[in-house]
Amino acid sequence: ATESIINNGLLFDGTGASAAVKSIRIQKGRITEIADTPLRAAGRGKANVIDATGRWITPGFIDIHTHYDAEVEAMPELPESLRHGVTTCFLGSCSLSTAIGTADDLADMFTRVEAIPYEHLLPLLRKKKKWNSFGEYADHLNSLPLGPNLASFVGYSAVRTHVMGLDRSLDKKIRPTDQEEKSMRALIHAGLDAGYLGLSLNTLYWDKMGGTRFRSHCLPSTYASWGELSRMISIVRQRDSILQAVPNISTKYEVFAYAAFSSGLFRKKLRTSLVSLMDIHSNPQIYILLRALGHMFNKVWRADFRYQSLPEMFDLWADGIDLVVFEEFGAGAAALHLETMIEQRRALLKDPAYRRKFKSQWRNPLLPKVFHRDFRKAVILESPEAELVGKTFQQIAGERRQHVVDVFLDLIARYDKKLRWYTQMGNTRPGPLGKIIDYSGAMIGFSDAGAHLRNMAHYNFPLRMLRFVRDQERAGQPVMPLEKAVWRLTGELADWHGIEAGKLRVGDRADLVIIDPEQLDERVAAIHEENMPAFGNYRRLVRRNDETVNAVFVNGRVAVQNGKPVAGMGKKSGYGRFLQASNSPA
Repeated sequence: ATESIINNGLLFDGTGASAAVKSIRIQKGRITEIADTPLRAAGRGKANVIDATGRWITPGFIDIHTHYDAEVEAMPELPESLRHGVTTCFLGSCSLSTAIGTADDLADMFTRVEAIPYEHLLPLLRKKKKWNSFGEYADHLNSLPLGPNLASFVGYSAVRTHVMGLDRSLDKKIRPTDQEEKSMRALIHAGLDAGYLGLSLNTLYWDKMGGTRFRSHCLPSTYASWGELSRMISIVRQRDSILQAVPNISTKYEVFAYAAFSSGLFRKKLRTSLVSLMDIHSNPQIYILLRALGHMFNKVWRADFRYQSLPEMFDLWADGIDLVVFEEFGAGAAALHLETMIEQRRALLKDPAYRRKFKSQWRNPLLPKVFHRDFRKAVILESPEAELVGKTFQQIAGERRQHVVDVFLDLIARYDKKLRWYTQMGNTRPGPLGKIIDYSGAMIGFSDAGAHLRNMAHYNFPLRMLRFVRDQERAGQPVMPLEKAVWRLTGELADWHGIEAGKLRVGDRADLVIIDPEQLDERVAAIHEENMPAFGNYRRLVRRNDETVNAVFVNGRVAVQNGKPVAGMGKKSGYGRFLQASNSPA
């Protein structure tokens, strides 16, 4: 068909305007007509006509924080995001990017911090990596049969490694030479010239290197001095681009440093996106403080400062002790260092001196923490000892009359990854969650899609947010109108980041989703394990609710029907493309 027509759907246009029943005509990838009554095929041509009576039509959702940089090489359709209506994904987050650097260096940077299996990641990058500039990488992405559109940040760890070499970039005693700084600045400019969104930094010490060469070093950008970082950030401000950053979330102090960078008191303000605002179990009041600080930064300091915020419960699954939150304290990081050395890890976990250190750090009230470290909130899901399934570690400790940390370490030492357990980190209280997603300084996103494959599954967060907002309205505890919720997931994100997406008006690119609101129910939260054929059938966590999404259009073409990507996707020409930010001269 030369055109598509969607009749009689409740249209949310992504601007926050009141929803109304409309019909839409799509031709050559664009919306060419929006009418109050049903439309017919133009002239004698054939049209793909969809009756959307009783359905919602929204702009395609935008995921502002993914780590699909590796997966896009193996599965360019990115089906777990696409099938839930996400039509634009951002790469290059957390200072990481595959745009520049060697396959071996990039695999070492991605594998541990993002929990992507090294045995699949390294061969994939060695096979695929043929480009080595930001422009070449954008061209490469456009050559792939993409599902969603992609945009990207310039990852500073990749830049620093590319210029200084991995060994020098990971040495805290070494500062880049003047020539190296000049080269790094030139690379950032080149990325922005190629239409990248901005610069991503990471100064969180519990994000660690994998591989064997520099295992357990922090990421390269954490070794940069604040002077070096400020000189790189000045480029972003000068170019009216965006700074995305991961501060040291355990201490919280760095929030002030990034807010100072964002401040526009005596200069141009800097759009700054920080990870992350959450109602966490370990500190139920912190979200109130961070909201107040964000309000002060934006009103008094004249900043443009946002917290990335996930609009749903943040829950985690773990195989043994291999979970990123254990990087937060020294004893946990020591165990993760030995992930591939099982016998050495087993000996460490049994060592009495190690256990004393673990217990001391686990319960030390003076040590900053994000993870709640409460074994009453950790339930065993799978175990070689079947009678343990369904119990918390605290319950088992009571039955065995042992210290709960000893029980945990005993079980990990015995079973390692054969012991699977579950916990909830935060966003479990509807009241605080509603306040977070309605807060003007929050930016909805932070799914980490493509990373932490066995630990979390936030691919369908837009649908879960729409369900939450609708259900709170029905319960007489409204958070915001649905029109505003759609805007927060689409138009607001597109406008702030300067990309052409997120709205449905005549002339706009036709990225859109058709949703059956009657199917927007508890199934959107149900967890599943799915094989990843491109990663040796590695089993990752996903959430599937195929009946909810009737269709997804990307650039005017039907990419998903009835919750499933169309047959042959990933082999045909792409649906999505690389989106350039509007602050680029390109």
